[in-house]
Amino acid sequence: MTRWILMAAALPLAACGPKSLELPQEPIERAATCGVIAANSARAATTDIKADIPFEGIGRVLHYTLLGGSLGGAFSPQAATAVQNKMAELQNKIADAKWQELIPACKAAYPAAYATTVTLPADRFEAQLGCYELGDYIRSALEEKGVYATDLAQFRELGTKLDASIGSGLKARAGADLAAQKAERHKALAAIALAGSPVPVLRECKGKFG
Repeated sequence: MTRWILMAAALPLAACGPKSLELPQEPIERAATCGVIAANSARAATTDIKADIPFEGIGRVLHYTLLGGSLGGAFSPQAATAVQNKMAELQNKIADAKWQELIPACKAAYPAAYATTVTLPADRFEAQLGCYELGDYIRSALEEKGVYATDLAQFRELGTKLDASIGSGLKARAGADLAAQKAERHKALAAIALAGSPVPVLRECKGKFG
């Protein structure tokens, strides 16, 4: 899977300025705006704004690339990359404004990002596939940053445990055609994005399947 470079999350938090903001209507820019706000919120909650965002916080930032890339009911890597790029573009503009005022709007637009409970798909294989794809997504985004290595290790083990059932289940659902299997994977990733923030979801996955 493509490795995501979280430019917005990596930049330091700037001081709030006098300008108010409105949540954009365009889907990519809307997801990117809320992703930057998630990054700013995570930074503001730390004692050292220059330190790496904690694992759960960076998961909340990543969630917006996932949600913004899944608007059609199937994950689109191209759309997720567009959200990521827009986050980097908007970072300074948002950090210099009254970004805290947009938190309620982001909560209304993306309730899954603020869910307090995790609900995995009812179908066992769909839940397993979603967990597997989400773990791969998070690892691909963060494994190059060694600071998250310990956090990622527990979910790498989950992926290993699911390998066999995912392989046979995909063949049963989509046959041997790789494009059809990829389509199933993308649908599962879009569905699991609605279960809640990635790190709590992966913890639920590990509790159920790990």
